[in-house]
Amino acid sequence: MFALFRRALVSLESLPSTFTRRKLNQLYSTAAPEPDDAVSKKFVAALAAAVETKLADKKVEAQRRMEAHQIKRSVEQRYNGAVKRRKWEDPPEDPEAVRNFDPASRVKRRKSVILLGYSGVDYFGMQRNPGTRTIEEDLLRAMLKQNWINDEGFRQPQQIQFQRAARTDKGVSAAVQVVSIKLPDNLDIDALNSELPPPIRVYAVKRVTKGFNSKSNCDARTYTYTLPTIAFAAEDEKGLEILTYRLPAERLQRVNEVLALYVGTKNFHNFTSRKEFIDPSVKRYIMQFECEAPFVPDGTTAEFATIRIKGQSFMLHQIRKMVGLTLAVVRGLSGADIIEKAFGQERYGIPTAPGLGLVLSRIHYDKYNKRYGEDGCHEMLDFEKEEPLIQEFFKQHIASTIVETELKTASMLEWLEKLPLHSYEPRDENEPGEWKKRKPNDDDDDGDE
Repeated sequence: MFALFRRALVSLESLPSTFTRRKLNQLYSTAAPEPDDAVSKKFVAALAAAVETKLADKKVEAQRRMEAHQIKRSVEQRYNGAVKRRKWEDPPEDPEAVRNFDPASRVKRRKSVILLGYSGVDYFGMQRNPGTRTIEEDLLRAMLKQNWINDEGFRQPQQIQFQRAARTDKGVSAAVQVVSIKLPDNLDIDALNSELPPPIRVYAVKRVTKGFNSKSNCDARTYTYTLPTIAFAAEDEKGLEILTYRLPAERLQRVNEVLALYVGTKNFHNFTSRKEFIDPSVKRYIMQFECEAPFVPDGTTAEFATIRIKGQSFMLHQIRKMVGLTLAVVRGLSGADIIEKAFGQERYGIPTAPGLGLVLSRIHYDKYNKRYGEDGCHEMLDFEKEEPLIQEFFKQHIASTIVETELKTASMLEWLEKLPLHSYEPRDENEPGEWKKRKPNDDDDDGDE
């Protein structure tokens, strides 16, 4: 009997709430021979009481679960689920929490692009680098002062999806640079420019699609390289002066013939650092490479020329090495066949031209404009409206700075004096060189000078 009683208690979890004493009597009568009547009634009463107690306990437990669920739902409704990191819609009641509450975190931010230009002569490049003066550092600091970004965005720009279209190196300028970032609405560009130093200017801020990335969505980049035309003179020409030299038409034609050798898809492993011939990333597509007609800037008698290059993407130092090897060929220090050889598997040491004259001129978003530019919701990223501002800034802060700095420091002339000492023979693979000395950089693969 007691064994039956224990089995009944174990099975109480599965008993329905409508279980009655009558059914218990039936269960007992069929489960075992009928015992003494007094003992039987006592057993049934004890079993029924145990069932009722168990059912009451389960009812209380169910009620507690329901109350806990309702409390949880009410708490969840106090959070804003539209953001990845949940934040209180209203400041918490705790005085300490209120003191640390950041109202800027409640500002709705949208994906945008900042169109800017800068003169990089006195900067150590575009990319932020602790302890050095960079374009990004000054830009982020100015945005923080104008509440375009908060402290967290300043310390960790990746939190606001900060991305540059191209990473320019030390001394390299940009007439047009594009940065994608999440920003609030109704921004005061004039106020931001007042916080920026004169070599940096923001032209406009435009709304873009949520998944836009200024680097990966870029179809092509156009660079220019401005230099004194005396750099194209033959090495054996003596007694030439930078202020009086004029580039003959046939020599300009020769320059463009050499530049045309780079057009197309080539293997540029010799035109960058730390890249091997078999690396797929060294194959780059050059769409245009030509030298424009010479000109004499205002305020000087020296003649300059601008080389324009458009490509899908460029590696670190690639353009400056292409210009450097072109000057070596045009000046007669090496035959034009060195260019084709440099596209091959053998390793060559390619001279790197000074960075002063290099300028990021344009960023192209043709595919993006074709897909979104005419949908009525997004702006075209062709920058035609901003062209007057771009040209004004370029003339005042970039072109004039290149000319003045070149005439003052003679960086190109000093570099040309050392160019004949360069070797244009194949380099031993085991010989230490810059391609083995440099440390890896994530931006090298599409860093753009």
